[in-house]
Amino acid sequence: ALPISSSEPVQTCSPAQPTCRMAANVVVPSDITLLEEKKCIGKRKLGWLETFGLMGMAPMIHIHYSKIDKGDCRAVLSKKYDPDDKSEEGMIVQKRQESIRKQVVAHNFLWAGAGTMAGFTWWSFRRYNYQSRLVALPFIFYGGTFVGRIVGDIVTGRNAEYARDQFLASLPAKVYYNAA
Repeated sequence: ALPISSSEPVQTCSPAQPTCRMAANVVVPSDITLLEEKKCIGKRKLGWLETFGLMGMAPMIHIHYSKIDKGDCRAVLSKKYDPDDKSEEGMIVQKRQESIRKQVVAHNFLWAGAGTMAGFTWWSFRRYNYQSRLVALPFIFYGGTFVGRIVGDIVTGRNAEYARDQFLASLPAKVYYNAA
């Protein structure tokens, strides 16, 4: 093995010396994922707004595993928890699931806002040639995503949510293993 830095000695992996640096990072479930698995009592069927919201989310490339992706959102939303469980752990997983549900349903409005604004632009420029429509369309479409996010947050009640609930929803489901 090569030295990590000039101050560290060369480490070799041998049966006599079992402690050595790992060659790759290992991805493991996070603490909140383990708690969700512990409190899960069954499967929950996703609603159609949740399904379409998850379809509209872009795939994510994980470099640091600092965000929750759509596959993990689907996994959280498909778990069923005991509604009568009033323990701290039960309340945490229920609040996390509800916050993720609001986030996913609100994502539909992003696309609705973008499509509506693009449609209005296309209609407003109906008397102009297609080149002028095509110049304005991407900018208005992008602006419509912001309008859609704001409307979606208001409709789902996400704007009135506590910051700690939104923080729970943003916790990643997987993390890199840290031996320390």
